[in-house]
Amino acid sequence: MTDYELHTLPNGIRILYKHAASTITHCCFIVNAGSRDETENQTGLAHFIEHLLFKETERRNTNQILNRLELVGADLNAYTTKEYTCIHASLLNQHLERTIDLFEDILFHSTFPEDEQEKERGVILDEISSYLDQPEEAIQDDFEELLFKGHPLGNNILGTPETVARLNSADINEFIAANYNTSEMVFAVFGDYDLKKVMRLSEKYFGAIPASSAKKNRIAPALIAPSKTIITKPISQTHCIIGSRAYPASHQHKNGLLLLNNLLGGMGMSSRLNLEIREKHGIAYTVESNYTTLSDTGIFSIYFGTDSEKAEKATKLIHKELKKLRDNKLGTLQLHQAKEKFIGQIALAEENRMSLIISMAKSLLDFNCIDTLQQLFDKINAVTAEDLLAISNEIFDSNKMITLLFEPKE
Repeated sequence: MTDYELHTLPNGIRILYKHAASTITHCCFIVNAGSRDETENQTGLAHFIEHLLFKETERRNTNQILNRLELVGADLNAYTTKEYTCIHASLLNQHLERTIDLFEDILFHSTFPEDEQEKERGVILDEISSYLDQPEEAIQDDFEELLFKGHPLGNNILGTPETVARLNSADINEFIAANYNTSEMVFAVFGDYDLKKVMRLSEKYFGAIPASSAKKNRIAPALIAPSKTIITKPISQTHCIIGSRAYPASHQHKNGLLLLNNLLGGMGMSSRLNLEIREKHGIAYTVESNYTTLSDTGIFSIYFGTDSEKAEKATKLIHKELKKLRDNKLGTLQLHQAKEKFIGQIALAEENRMSLIISMAKSLLDFNCIDTLQQLFDKINAVTAEDLLAISNEIFDSNKMITLLFEPKE
């Protein structure tokens, strides 16, 4: 039995509603369009459009857009990923119609005036500069560029100063026409309403949007060879990422790799990497692993930052932990504890209602269905020690990994 309601408008936009006994509503509008959908000369365009959505529409100027929700204490924001654009808001329940009206206006009636493009171009160039000044952030983008060399997935979501400088209205209109398809949009609401009200407001504001379903041309990335890259920078520490391609969102071993990632270097202080590298040897303040799923591939990576003279030892310790997982099957107690920890963290994460409703909306786009919490727990509990051993040998093979180091200049 599902704990949500789903309705599809005639134009293909899906409306997702989950009830919550709260005075606060969280809602989001997700479009299946991200930086991987840009052409070679348009890198940064999806993110550029996301910024410009808040600038001017056919009936509102920038101040009217920004004040529409802030004047009633609501929070409005947006972000772009490699595959999605998401607008979201948190608000008092009585302001739902005001929010839906604004979402519809900025998503479907933005005018993208030239003067606002120029202003926002400067803002994004500053954002790129700020990002490059943070090596722990910049190294992730450089790593993904190596991991997906020659593919749009390897491009920085922000773009480059050169590409952002030449983006124009024709690019914007072309990208929206090709990628803002009503058949790949989800509007989701998490709040305390009668279902009929949510559906009535959704139909009132989104029902008249013309249907569109242009075919996407997403090409899976080609295989790449393992490599080690060292880049010197004016920094005080060594930063390192070690990783590889991983399973896509629909893969049967996704939950097994999520479990392994959490055991190895996920949330909390008790991960294997943190206990070995920080607590036992004291050679890195931050060491963590991450697994990100995409529609046709995935990213597994381990990051650490440390003093230059300790980087080699930290790298060896990481490979030692990966080898343990490749060589040794988890015992019954180890497997049980790993599952209990991961399931508990997932349950606690449900308290972040905005993250939850965004996750549900993305699941609807990716799989056209949403697992209940219990269904997710059942999938994690179904993972066996044999599964984890096979996954470790496939994903954690040191001979297939890419290593990227940012090292201080002498």
